[in-house]
Amino acid sequence: MPRIPKPLCGFIFMKQHLQHPVFSVISSLAAGLNVQAFAIGGYVRDIFLHRPSKDIDIVVLGNGIEFAEAVAAKLNVKVSVFKNFGTAMLRYQDVEVEFVGARKESYRSESRKPIVENGTLDDDQKRRDFTINALAITLHPDNYGVLVDPFDGIADIEQKLIRTPLNPVETFSDDPLRMMRAIRFASQLNFRIDDEAIAAIKSNLHRIKIVSQERISDELNKIILSAKPSIGFNYLFDTGLLHIIFPQMVALYGVEIINGKGHKDNFYHTLQVLDNICETTDDLWLRWAAILHDIAKPPTKRFEPGHGWTFHGHEDKGARMVPKIFAQLKLPLNEKMKFVQKLVQLHLRPIVLSQSIVTDSAVRRLLFEAGEDIEALMLLCKADVTTKNEYKVKKYRNNFELVLQKIKDVEERDSIRNWQPPVTGLDIMQLFGIGEGREVGIIKNKIREAILEGEIPNNREAAINFTIEKGQEIGLKVVASTN
Repeated sequence: MPRIPKPLCGFIFMKQHLQHPVFSVISSLAAGLNVQAFAIGGYVRDIFLHRPSKDIDIVVLGNGIEFAEAVAAKLNVKVSVFKNFGTAMLRYQDVEVEFVGARKESYRSESRKPIVENGTLDDDQKRRDFTINALAITLHPDNYGVLVDPFDGIADIEQKLIRTPLNPVETFSDDPLRMMRAIRFASQLNFRIDDEAIAAIKSNLHRIKIVSQERISDELNKIILSAKPSIGFNYLFDTGLLHIIFPQMVALYGVEIINGKGHKDNFYHTLQVLDNICETTDDLWLRWAAILHDIAKPPTKRFEPGHGWTFHGHEDKGARMVPKIFAQLKLPLNEKMKFVQKLVQLHLRPIVLSQSIVTDSAVRRLLFEAGEDIEALMLLCKADVTTKNEYKVKKYRNNFELVLQKIKDVEERDSIRNWQPPVTGLDIMQLFGIGEGREVGIIKNKIREAILEGEIPNNREAAINFTIEKGQEIGLKVVASTN
């Protein structure tokens, strides 16, 4: 629980939290220019949450851009002006400071872009998304350091509550992205969303459709990067937002029972895998691999009498679904997507190895296909163990350690990771005096298989001798030596 400063004569003083030199410059200029200025929003909130913050928002009763230019001149730094937004930003020492004039906003139903007018501090705090983000600290020397908290944001921090300053129905209707932000803050801070706000999200679901996919996915990624993303995903599911923005994940939900046999709920299993992997990595794309590893279980689900439920080929179909999902969510269609796709494709392989006798050839093939991503794959597979049976957990973990040791041993001996063939297609063509064609491909495949199966060592001399042997078997004659 954050420690809240004690009021003095009815006020909470925050001077001790304004030690950065930029605040004294702002205060001095506020006095000289007869302007009221306030630190507001996330920087103030994070003081009470004991979280470091390098972003400072300053709201000015007057022209925020002109005040920013005066501060920049005093500090001898450059200022970036964004006239369309009425904001200006400067960097000083280790912080980024953004200035804006106090304003009030009104909205049209078809857009989340507000009509902006000059306003008072009260107007500006009312337009804030949540009470915990409406906290302000005065910077004018006359009342320097006084906390302004008109909506009991401090109490909400103490109660770990996400609540809107005004009517949540209007707040979320005006800017539907705030529904995603409410869930993101709940997930990041491990806070509870106010019941009225939850009801307002449910009644405004359709409004999310006016928000760009890029902004939605930005908030979704922030949820995924929180310490326990299942908090956010449970809110997304329970409110119905997930059904709109990511229906493929919703399809994982539920248990079907036939002849007394049911399968696990793959939605909650996925959330557990996601939470598990977050304990070992901050990598966003590895976390996405956890989300998508079983994404194709719904379309591959079958009930086999006498056996039960199966999901044959869900790793292959899931890998094929990844590019479409990334395109739908406007996530990058580059090496990040290919990384996620590879891990979805391979996520069963180490688990299968951990359940059986591990052969060198199986490990070589896994190393060959996973390459530099083998460690990430093993982290995903460990996270995929969600059974409550302690005996099974211990057994899986012990077997995983055996697989890891086998991978290390085989890699040190055979150098298969990021494997490059010791004999190239050009070598084969020169050796037998042939051009590009079917024979070259046949021999290259035989070399790869022989090395992966351990029939020959992974070196050039052995591969050349093997190439000559296999070439002669299909009627080729050696016409030149290859060094």
